[in-house]
Amino acid sequence: MRSRTLTLLAATVSAGLALTACGTNSSNSGGTGSNSASSSAPAAGGGANGKVGVILPETASSARWEAFDKPMLQAALAAQGFDADVQNAQGDAQKFTTLADGFISSGVKALIIAPSDPAVGAAVESKAKAAGIPVIDYDRPSLGGSAEYYVSFDNEKVGQLQGQAMADALKDKAGAGVVQIEGAPTDNNATLFTKGQDSVLEPLFSAGTLKRIQKQPINDWDNQLGGTTFEQIFTANGGKVDGVVAANDGLAGAVITILKKNGLNGKVPVTGQDATADGLMAVMRGDQYMTVFKPIKEEAEATAKLAAALAKGDKAGADAIAKGTLHDPKGNRDIKSVLLTPTTILAKDIKTVVTQGYVKAAEICGGDLAAKCTSLGIS
Repeated sequence: MRSRTLTLLAATVSAGLALTACGTNSSNSGGTGSNSASSSAPAAGGGANGKVGVILPETASSARWEAFDKPMLQAALAAQGFDADVQNAQGDAQKFTTLADGFISSGVKALIIAPSDPAVGAAVESKAKAAGIPVIDYDRPSLGGSAEYYVSFDNEKVGQLQGQAMADALKDKAGAGVVQIEGAPTDNNATLFTKGQDSVLEPLFSAGTLKRIQKQPINDWDNQLGGTTFEQIFTANGGKVDGVVAANDGLAGAVITILKKNGLNGKVPVTGQDATADGLMAVMRGDQYMTVFKPIKEEAEATAKLAAALAKGDKAGADAIAKGTLHDPKGNRDIKSVLLTPTTILAKDIKTVVTQGYVKAAEICGGDLAAKCTSLGIS
């Protein structure tokens, strides 16, 4: 996410295996998918177990939400006997609230939300709780909210993978200068990505093994702003940079654009996250050092199983699924959580993402990358 925490992937997939992007797996596509956002959700019903409402955050910052999360959630919820209505708020707080109000008034069996603004998510959760509708925070938490369950990845681990990859890439370059381009400061996931990165990098900075040039969060995970911000940092530092920790593939792509302008693409390692098609192609070209793969199908399936337990009032069953915890510092409480494991993807690992069905070879192996795909055994 956005890696919008997600600060540590990021393709279209078949009905049963879908992953995230905006209809395609490009890191900055902007389609909304087949379900258009309406002023109110349809009446509950449909599937054998009724209707579940899902609200995704936006499509501008990452390709994952429409290409991966939407179809995978639809498939996973259908497998649990639900009729899933998956909408996207397109980064609009009012639209998010309106969609939620519609779902709540229609009496959905459960509400699954990934808000761009945690305060908006918390307000929605308060309304749902009053209506007796269970809420699951999906991928990112609504800090200060009341949802009892959260499903995501170990986002601090994502950051650790990014930080370690940068340390590995620069291990032979003592005193190398590193820029950190982080996700939105309002996104708790982004905070956790940064925390994970710093757990690896801070000791290296303190020892002088590496040097931090600047760390900069990017409001709204805005890729264009990320590119502009990086260019300003790059220029202020005399056109010198040895590595860039970018929090997701979208921001990585924006950074790479600036590096290309200065003839440095492929010479400066750049991290990413989400294993989007664009990110994977950049890794194969050598412009991006790594990305982080988060198997969203697992996230969607865990969410659907949790929704099924909650819809039946089976709290013990839900607790058996959500065995982890996430601390909500704003609400000063622990949220029962499913925290899945992310994986580092270097060029040699890309075949794994393809063979697991998250990205199709045809999406990433055309043109100048045909020979590279062949050498990596991707077909």
